[in-house]
Amino acid sequence: MDFEKAINAHADWKNKLSKYLDNPDQSLQSAEIALENKCELGKWIEGDGKQFAGKPEFATMKSHHANFHKIAAKIVHRANSGEKVSHELTLGGKSEFVSASTAVVRAIMALRAKIEKPVAAK
Repeated sequence: MDFEKAINAHADWKNKLSKYLDNPDQSLQSAEIALENKCELGKWIEGDGKQFAGKPEFATMKSHHANFHKIAAKIVHRANSGEKVSHELTLGGKSEFVSASTAVVRAIMALRAKIEKPVAAK
């Protein structure tokens, strides 16, 4: 798993949602976004990542990742329903989305630190 790529992919969701809120053209569907096993990280969690299922960091990451998808789906659902969705309230620094995104990134970093072996100094 390329943890850095997974972190960047989840960070990119803020920009993706911000652009979508400017023009909610139905190109994003909340039902799809709610499925946490469709993105690269989700596929890894359900596949090769299962080897780490016994680690508490893995369970934390899996939980935070699922929550992130639910929150992102909720934002898209609101926009697709015709509601004017405020960028600041949904994507701002103290928003539920940013908290969830930050939790996913921290959880990925914690798991990475746990499973990647430090390189020995020569």
